[in-house]
This record gives sequence, structure tokens and C-alpha cells, in this order.
Amino acid sequence: MADENKTQGQGGGGQGRGGGRGKGGPRRDKRPPRRESEFTENVVHINRVAKVVKGGRRFSFSALVTVGDQKGKVGIGFAKANEVAEAIRKALERGRRNMVTIPVQNGTLPHDIVGEWGAGRVLLRAASPGTGVIAGGPVRAVLDAAGVTDVLSKSLGSNNPINVVRATMDGLTNLVTVERVARERGISPEEIGV
Repeated sequence: MADENKTQGQGGGGQGRGGGRGKGGPRRDKRPPRRESEFTENVVHINRVAKVVKGGRRFSFSALVTVGDQKGKVGIGFAKANEVAEAIRKALERGRRNMVTIPVQNGTLPHDIVGEWGAGRVLLRAASPGTGVIAGGPVRAVLDAAGVTDVLSKSLGSNNPINVVRATMDGLTNLVTVERVARERGISPEEIGV
């Protein structure tokens, strides 16, 4: 009996401070509930940029993100805003808009390729099942979003994340399958002899 009274007197029945009403009651969040996206979204890089103005420095942020369905569709987004959250939101929106389909065969790439963008060069190499994604941060983010599970990669040029991500996308968009080459040449895939 004494124990019951002791627990009753603290906090009003286990609903947090204030018993769930009045001051300190349940939180009323004005924002709509966050919808779950069917895409995997990765923030690759956030950069703070300072602009010097008369009163001091004005900061803005740029965000680089990858968006993908892990089934061969992937996109990248880059956006700037005065707040980090807004920059990420804008970048995700652009990433969803700029998605491309890449050929993924048995979790790996159809062939080796070098993607280039500016000073960024990325070597992507097909790997046998069980290898995993052997890649650095920016390249891994793109490959994970695309649904590639076995690949070897090496960044050969610039280590600027923006150029590395764009070079990776360049490589992925230039991949071709045997079927596509056969269709372009007007022959059957067996005649190519790969």
C-alpha cells in the first residue's frame, strides 16, 4: 500500500512530467509526420561556405546526397541553402528527379570502366559474388544506393567528394550490357561471344 502511494505521487501516472496535460504535456508538433521513402538516401558531404560581408561572415551550406532504390536506379543531388536541413532537403529532391537506371548483373557491373568528371577519375571493376563493395566513402554511397553488392573500385584523380561522386555516376551511366550492344549491331547476343 505504501509503495503504491509512493509511485502514484510521482509524475501523475507515468505519462511524463505533468501527467500529460497542461504545461509540460504531450508535445504538439506542427510538422507533418515524416513519410518513409522507398529510396535509400545517403548524405555524402556537407560543406560550410563563408561569404565575408560588411557585418562579418555570412554562412551557407551545400549538401551532396545520393538517392537510389537498390535495384539499379540511382541519382545524385547537390544543393545550397542557408541551413543544413534545407540544403539536404533540396539535394534529395534533385537526386530523386535526376535518377538514372544502370545495368546491375548478379549484384555486380557488366564490365570494368573508368568514370571521369573534371579532375575526378574512378575505376570501377566487376567482382565475383561475395567480394562486397570495396570502395571509399563517396563511391560507396553511390554504389550502395544503386544496389551493387560486389565491386572493386579505386579513386584515381581528385579526392573532392563532388567530383568523385560525379565521376562514379559517369562510369555507371556509360555501362553497357551484351544485349544492348547486340541490339545496336543488329545481331544476336550469342554472336558477340563474350
